[in-house]
Amino acid sequence: MSNKEIGIFGENRAISHLSELGFEIMHRNWRYKHLEIDIIANKDNLLHIIEVKTRTSIEFGYPEQFIHRQKMQFLKNAAAFFQYENPGWKYLQFDVISIFLNDEKMWELAFFEDVYF
Repeated sequence: MSNKEIGIFGENRAISHLSELGFEIMHRNWRYKHLEIDIIANKDNLLHIIEVKTRTSIEFGYPEQFIHRQKMQFLKNAAAFFQYENPGWKYLQFDVISIFLNDEKMWELAFFEDVYF
């Protein structure tokens, strides 16, 4: 699989998981200029800004360990623009979905809610 295919696979698994948990998926790959949010979802009137990270190896660390401060700052900036364009959303939280896809097409998903950097 190409990196793009791996990313799409991960986002598809993440959306399925969130839907099973009762989240309403509002946007996928929402963009503002050069900023992007993988998934924007709503649950119980709380806006969730969700970064999805999918990896095929954990040799150098788990997928969530590859989300650095700069990426989180980009997410915060993108979320601020989203809130500006959608002023009804006052409360939000940042979440991370980490997916490890091994060679046998087996995968593991971890959902980290309300993360702070």
